[in-house]
Amino acid sequence: MTSRNLHYDELAATAAKLLADMRSDPSGDFSPSIYETARLVALTPSLSGHQKRIRFLLDQQRADGSWGGPDSYSLIPTLSATDALLATSQHAGTNGGIGAGEVVRAAERGLSWLRQALGPGTVAVLPDTVAVEILAPGLVSAINLRLDRLTALPPAHLDREWTPGRLSPPPESSSALLDRIREAVLDGRHLPVKLLHSLEVLGSDTCGAAVPVASSGSIGCSPAATAAWLGDDRVRRGHPSVRYLEQVQEPHTGAVPVAAPLGLFERAWILGTLGSTGITTLAPHVLLDSLREGLGDDGAAGGDGLPPDADDTAAALYALALHGQPRHAGPLWTYWTEEKGGHVSCFPGERTPSTSTNAHALQAFATAADPDTGDARRRASAIRSIAHWLREQQTPDGYWTDKWHASPYYATACCTVALAKYGGTEAKAPVAAAARWALATQRPEGSWGRWSGTYEETAYAVQILLCAGSPVDDVTAEAAARGCRYLAENGDLTAHPPLWHDKDLYVPTRIVRTEGLAALHAARSDPRTAALLHEIGDHSGRESTRSAGNAVC
Repeated sequence: MTSRNLHYDELAATAAKLLADMRSDPSGDFSPSIYETARLVALTPSLSGHQKRIRFLLDQQRADGSWGGPDSYSLIPTLSATDALLATSQHAGTNGGIGAGEVVRAAERGLSWLRQALGPGTVAVLPDTVAVEILAPGLVSAINLRLDRLTALPPAHLDREWTPGRLSPPPESSSALLDRIREAVLDGRHLPVKLLHSLEVLGSDTCGAAVPVASSGSIGCSPAATAAWLGDDRVRRGHPSVRYLEQVQEPHTGAVPVAAPLGLFERAWILGTLGSTGITTLAPHVLLDSLREGLGDDGAAGGDGLPPDADDTAAALYALALHGQPRHAGPLWTYWTEEKGGHVSCFPGERTPSTSTNAHALQAFATAADPDTGDARRRASAIRSIAHWLREQQTPDGYWTDKWHASPYYATACCTVALAKYGGTEAKAPVAAAARWALATQRPEGSWGRWSGTYEETAYAVQILLCAGSPVDDVTAEAAARGCRYLAENGDLTAHPPLWHDKDLYVPTRIVRTEGLAALHAARSDPRTAALLHEIGDHSGRESTRSAGNAVC
């Protein structure tokens, strides 16, 4: 058996384990969210696991008093966690064996950080995360109300003087929009489905509101929104949706993901990525069936309780096409806009467009079935328009950024791979520019990353270099091989830095592992890179593939 065949067999074995694991877990494998977990602490202290969640928040606080990701990504998690700990300090007896003084001191450290971040003369830059423009003022308002009460009755168990002081919302936020949403809920008016995912921003005003409850028992696919809608009284009375909150908790920490369940999102991405490597015969029919069944006239939704969107629609269409089940592109036209030459929007009326969504739409349009000649001509026009729009979004340095991910390596990988295969001859220059950017930004140990080298971003960079469709020269092959060595050395990681955007940064763990497999497959499939990997040590590729399988499965 040749080394190439051995590699493919090992990749297939790992993929089979991953697919089996995904089949048995319809909710998906996603990291816990500081923001979302803190909302449960503040809103539903009677829910089982409350003390574990408090401990989770205390353990996740950094030395400077903040929570969450780097840079501006700390703001929303720190607001949420600080408010939760202030709420805990107001409700004696809800923190179990955790010392009241520990909770209050952690809250004060959070307040100290927030006063600096939101203080006079400081301009807080909001990240382009979900609903950030209303979450920021909503959380600031909630904290200020608690501070007003605590000022009248300062918390005990402090070893220094209590320092009250109200916070000001970031100037980029929209208190006016938040007020309009609150008014609509209190008046009993129907909200757009996409707003349900962030309904917890209204706090107790949303308790019992007339909103649709998903089959999972959730509101808007969000533990936090569900907790706000339930309210603590209905938690104590054992409302049916309490089961949803109990099921999505991590057993040891009580923490919850930023959204759940997200079965279609995870399945579409993984089946599409595996399909691009040629792994198509292993996909269980039940997984492909779930994608077909999830596609309606308006497309597919990533999870139960979410509205359909262009990204999940395109991912599902592309995955089905790669697995020999192409469908017509009808649902994707729902999101077409003629603005700036024509491209797709994630949702109708979205705030900012997405490069990765349009890259996925390019792949979906290019592989869709044609019900008639007119549809084929329309698809061809859309392919040209999206490719042109993507080229215009590329930065002068050669990379792309995106609203759904903190790292430019994700967006650049999405755009590069899609343009290289379906963007025509005009895509050659931007694809080459992306590869040059990846070469120039590799770290000394062989990794890539925005803030530090990571497994996920290294997998994207290797794909940028090798899946772009251009001939691989010696310099590119050597960089890709060094990246694969890093992947091999870190293939047994079970935790990754959160880089994906929702209300908080999160990790779709199985998707990240699959991207690593795709990068390794691309490297082993390129003759020059494969030869260098053999020189590094043929066992590296095999061990990394095995490690990836162990980490996922």
